Amino acid sequence: MSEDPPVTGRVSNCDRGRVGEMFGRIAPTYDLLNHILSLGRDLAWRRRVAGLLGTCERARVADLATGTGDLLIALLRRHPELTGAVGLDFSEPMLAVSRNKLRRAGFADRAELLCADASATSFSDGTFDAVTMGFGIRNTLDVRTTLREIHRILKPGGVALILEFSLPRNRVVRWCHLKYLRHGVPLIGALISGDRQAYRYLNESIEAFHPPGEFCRLMAEAGFAQVSATPLTWGVASIYQGHKPRV
Repeated sequence: MSEDPPVTGRVSNCDRGRVGEMFGRIAPTYDLLNHILSLGRDLAWRRRVAGLLGTCERARVADLATGTGDLLIALLRRHPELTGAVGLDFSEPMLAVSRNKLRRAGFADRAELLCADASATSFSDGTFDAVTMGFGIRNTLDVRTTLREIHRILKPGGVALILEFSLPRNRVVRWCHLKYLRHGVPLIGALISGDRQAYRYLNESIEAFHPPGEFCRLMAEAGFAQVSATPLTWGVASIYQGHKPRV
């Protein structure tokens, strides 16, 4: 029942182009499949992240790997006082979906969308009061580089909130979840999106990602303080939180 996967937490340069093309292909059905595969829990998880932001009047927030914008929209809904929000993603087709959703939600004038790599942004040091990232850091070229970039663009005292899939600690729940990831997710993904390989990548990337304790250590190594991991829904996802020290 153990058969745990190796952990790498890294996407190769070769894979990077393939991942970008894959997200472009599945952009039209991405939201629907997120909701189906998570049984709707992904919406609650994003709201939980938005709730952790606290009062952010006149704050600037960046949502990296924003994808179709669900986390960005959750932040804007929860915090009408936000004065500056930026969504950044390396897939233009995903951003096109996000652009339409922001317009329909009435948030088009409250957020800026940029097509760029989350691990190498053009933002100046200390630009943002908060940086969020939902289900994107495991797809970056190098997790450590991305964490250092998040730390760089945060203001002293700023907070990083990272939502990512994880594997449950309970052995029985973990075994059941792995069976679902390896067999159920690719099948459902293929039926709805027509792209089985994209959802095979999903389960492989989740299995290969750093476990919560190790990821927290990586955040600390990148310079974050008060690092914590909060498991969600039996541990199938986790919210990681870290602060950039004021001094």
